[in-house]
Amino acid sequence: MHVVPLLHQSVLALATRSFYMATADISHLAKKPRTSKIIGTHNGTFHCDEALAVYMLRLTEAYRDAGVKRTRDPKVLDTCDIVVDVGAVYDESKQRFDHHQRGFEEVFGHGFSTKLSSAGLIYKHFGREIIASQLQFTPDDPKVDSLWLKLYKEFIEALDGIDNGVSQYPSDIQAKYRNCTDLSSRVGWLNPAWNEPVDSQTIDAQFSKASQLAGEEFLGRLNYYGRSWLPARDMVLAGLSQRTSVDPSGRIIVFHQYAPWKEHLFGLEEELSVPAHTLPFYIVYPDETGGNWRVQAVPVSPASFESRKALPEPWRGVRDEDLSCISGIEGCIFVHASGFIGGNNTKDGALEMAKRALEM
Repeated sequence: MHVVPLLHQSVLALATRSFYMATADISHLAKKPRTSKIIGTHNGTFHCDEALAVYMLRLTEAYRDAGVKRTRDPKVLDTCDIVVDVGAVYDESKQRFDHHQRGFEEVFGHGFSTKLSSAGLIYKHFGREIIASQLQFTPDDPKVDSLWLKLYKEFIEALDGIDNGVSQYPSDIQAKYRNCTDLSSRVGWLNPAWNEPVDSQTIDAQFSKASQLAGEEFLGRLNYYGRSWLPARDMVLAGLSQRTSVDPSGRIIVFHQYAPWKEHLFGLEEELSVPAHTLPFYIVYPDETGGNWRVQAVPVSPASFESRKALPEPWRGVRDEDLSCISGIEGCIFVHASGFIGGNNTKDGALEMAKRALEM
């Protein structure tokens, strides 16, 4: 079970409390004296994109205390301060963010080509502000842009694709199974069934639940990328930059704490244009659960089982004293049969395994 950090719990609780305060009376918003801004979206069956769009807007400074009005009446929508997923207009200057109109082909850019839904539109225009605010970064911090692009790639783009009917695969490839557990599907299941009440009050209440569900997952993912993914990237960058102090070849990186490194290493190698003759072959890091150290061969690509330089063949599948005798290195624990990883009781031992492997 994933334990949510205390800071994330408090942020999430505050966002949850604020959301319910502003949406609990959603069906009566038009009758109340207007004391705050209003977000407009369509009524009836709801989808993940506008559920998340509304939640994200309520994380911004401009719409933090906004209420929500669900309608398709153009006259009512014209009274709203911002409108998402309805109205057939995309115009930032007018705060209108629909994607259903003929001729709409807006994409996120930066190499992404999936047509935007209302979630993508709101994230494109307000995402940086939300990220900076939630993680307490300054708006011009380079980390904001890194997270803005990462969160679109890993979270928002799929919602855009699903809402716009963009398949993940070519049409001639048939899926081997159905997936009805993704976020868009779970939001869809919150719509009333055909034989359940479909009055506006019931559907609006379900929409509030859907928006909360989508928003909590968004904040959870943002928290992970900001508090875990980004620090791991910084650690890998430091190790990559300092690797020649470990071995003049630059082929060995040492981490003093384990963190997910593969994705970051490949990304940074490309970003920094690391020469092919100095690409790292081995990563040395502590196995904190076992109290010993690991030496792992870098794969040729993040998802590959093939290594740039596997640990030596004579070591593979050998353990303990036998491995120490063959390698001439004290404290050896094992080397995997494929040579992609090995272990030693000490950091010095694991580092020596990596250095010897370079020469074999």
